[in-house]
Amino acid sequence: MAGESRKRKVGLLYDERMCKHDTPDGDDHPECPNRIKAIWEMLQRTGLAQRFLLFSFLLGCFACVVLGGSKAEDKHLQLVHTKEHVNLVKSLSTKKKDSRRNKIASKLDSIYLNGGSSEAAYLAAGSVVEVAEKVAEGELDCGFAIVRPPGHHAEADEAMGFCLFNNVAVAASYLLNQRPDLGVKKILIVDWDVHHGNGTQKMFWKDPRVLVFSVHRHDGGSFYPTGDDGDYDKVGEGAGEGFNINVPWEQGRRCGERLYCCMGPYLDSCDQRV
Repeated sequence: MAGESRKRKVGLLYDERMCKHDTPDGDDHPECPNRIKAIWEMLQRTGLAQRFLLFSFLLGCFACVVLGGSKAEDKHLQLVHTKEHVNLVKSLSTKKKDSRRNKIASKLDSIYLNGGSSEAAYLAAGSVVEVAEKVAEGELDCGFAIVRPPGHHAEADEAMGFCLFNNVAVAASYLLNQRPDLGVKKILIVDWDVHHGNGTQKMFWKDPRVLVFSVHRHDGGSFYPTGDDGDYDKVGEGAGEGFNINVPWEQGRRCGERLYCCMGPYLDSCDQRV
């Protein structure tokens, strides 16, 4: 009908195979398969994922498009990771005995590994790339990738903090460096996890095309991942100076929803820069 608003498409991506990444001995762990299962099951219970027409004050009329996961390609992972690191993660599935994987994990910071870790890591990174690409192409208006293992602690040559590949960094680098035809010139990455996104910060430290904004608990550098990388004076370097913004909280356990609600002015500033 004439004058009728366009129905927007929101992508929801989930793949059960990412749940294969688990502790080798079955012990409880905060980064567990239930992390994404719980999100997907809630979406199923509410019927959100099955609805073809919804309304929100932010999006207007929109439809949900459910997507399955896809694995990242090595050449895309190597946009932000070293070849050696990519090969290490890939090899995890070929190491048949958990004892060998445990030996690798023991040398890393806050990492566990099992036979499903490699596949899950490739799916997590590839799925974020898939959703970002579909949004950039205009096939989706926005998207939500429900993935694990997470990514923002993973550095170019090292897994850490439950993270194997830096999923969002892979996706951002892919759009900027592999898909110039899409016209994406600048990207804003907003990281609101309670921990500082050290890996993401380092990957775009000198890149003015990516503004990395991280709000996190800092506690004078004593909170994970510790050190001063997450302090307010870490703003980037060279051409990237001014394109890294840290909002370090010192309130410890008092960090909560009220503080997150105060981030609006900061994000407005980021929007103006991008």
